[in-house]
Amino acid sequence: MLFNSIQFAIFLPIVFLLYWFVYDRFISKSKHQLRLQNTFVVVASYVFYGWWDWRFLLLIAFTSFCSWGSGMLMQRVDSQPIDPKLTGWDGNSLIISKLQNRKKLIATANIVLNLLILAVFKYYDFFVTEFAQLFHISTEGLLLKVIHPVGISFYTFQALSYSIDVYRGKIEPTTDIIAFFAFISFFPQLVAGPIERATNLLPQFLKKREFDYDIAVDGMRQILWGLFKKIVVADNCAVYVDQVFSTYTEQTGSTLLLAAVFFTFQIYGDFSGYSDIAIGTAKLFGIKLMRNFNVPYFSRDIAEFWRRWHISLTTWFRDYVYIPLGGSRVSKAKVVRNTFVIFLLSGFWHGANWTFIAWGAYHAILFLPLILTGKNRKYTNQVAEGRILPTFKELGQMLLTFFLAVIGWIIFRAESIGMAWEYVCGICNESLFTIPMLVGRVYYIPKVVFASIMIVVEWLQKGKEHGMEFAKKRSWWHIIVYIALVLCVEYYFLISIETPSSFIYFQF
Repeated sequence: MLFNSIQFAIFLPIVFLLYWFVYDRFISKSKHQLRLQNTFVVVASYVFYGWWDWRFLLLIAFTSFCSWGSGMLMQRVDSQPIDPKLTGWDGNSLIISKLQNRKKLIATANIVLNLLILAVFKYYDFFVTEFAQLFHISTEGLLLKVIHPVGISFYTFQALSYSIDVYRGKIEPTTDIIAFFAFISFFPQLVAGPIERATNLLPQFLKKREFDYDIAVDGMRQILWGLFKKIVVADNCAVYVDQVFSTYTEQTGSTLLLAAVFFTFQIYGDFSGYSDIAIGTAKLFGIKLMRNFNVPYFSRDIAEFWRRWHISLTTWFRDYVYIPLGGSRVSKAKVVRNTFVIFLLSGFWHGANWTFIAWGAYHAILFLPLILTGKNRKYTNQVAEGRILPTFKELGQMLLTFFLAVIGWIIFRAESIGMAWEYVCGICNESLFTIPMLVGRVYYIPKVVFASIMIVVEWLQKGKEHGMEFAKKRSWWHIIVYIALVLCVEYYFLISIETPSSFIYFQF
């Protein structure tokens, strides 16, 4: 079920009313009220997810059960009694060591199982095809050709974080299987994140939730802003981008560059728009999700960009891969290794295509000079903090970082590395200084206008959680902004109501 579909426009109000109405009127006096409320969350989430294909439900249920079960087994190991009469290495120390190894084995088994499922559904055919091409072998009968479950990378990483955190002792394993299933399948962020940690989201399903009017209203504003970024900005840019990329060999350098810039806005509007809708929807149900984007195109270097882009995935790789490998507190050679490992894994996480790996390697190369010179955390504050306009230096830094991101997105969007190279070479010729053409200049003017509105609003609101976060005090210009956004969203929603476009990150 897509956020930008008529089905979701019907689904969300019904679930919202049932969620709070049933809770307040029928189960508020029940001693099982929280469990019943969580059960409703699971049912609603499974309806939402099963809307694409009911067979996906079997996989997510299996992943959820195995991850919950691994936590219970680790808890059982921790609860094993130790004889206080035994001392020394031959006594308690040996027993503790054996129990720790058993706990590690359980966590490892669940991690391997989850990664194996992800590998089969997402990467098996890719590796078989590449291997067959390398050795000139027929793939007849070797390919699985299985359906790629929507959002499998997101909920798999969420399940992995639970097992790792339980093993590390950062969170107590939950005995409440319903709450755990709600944690894995919570529908707003199920298919495209944010990738939540059990330390943040799971405890929210283990305590009573009450309706908060102000938070719900803020959630509605964030949903509206997310819909604007997706339906009005991203989907408008997508039309131009798709046409240019499909005919890139026939286009001028200026047209190719404009399409690359439009894709840069498209993927941001699409993905951050999804995150805004997901976070805003969660607020309607009394749940707080982590922020996933923090105005990344206002970054002053590539390190700051990665602290602000897809924050849930970036911090996931930092905490579960980069730091365990030694982070930046090791030799320079290992720092280089660690940097390439996380960026290559990040690229590969996006999909089974060499372009994603090349995209990750490209950003690793850009990141290395900063981390080797210790300047990777030079910019941790907000750019132009407390000021309307940036300095010339800040503006230059942002434009350079944005340009580097644009080149990266060309690699990301291309169908092959060869296409990415040809596309970039196509930009770098004398036709770069001509007027971009496709269907005429008017064709891309609305896209420029809408993308500019998005950038201006987010610049003015760069210190806020989202573009529509205003003070509680209402004013007439707030009303004008809301009405303008609603009209824009409604217009383009009605245009695409029969064939709503999917979100880019659903394929991951």
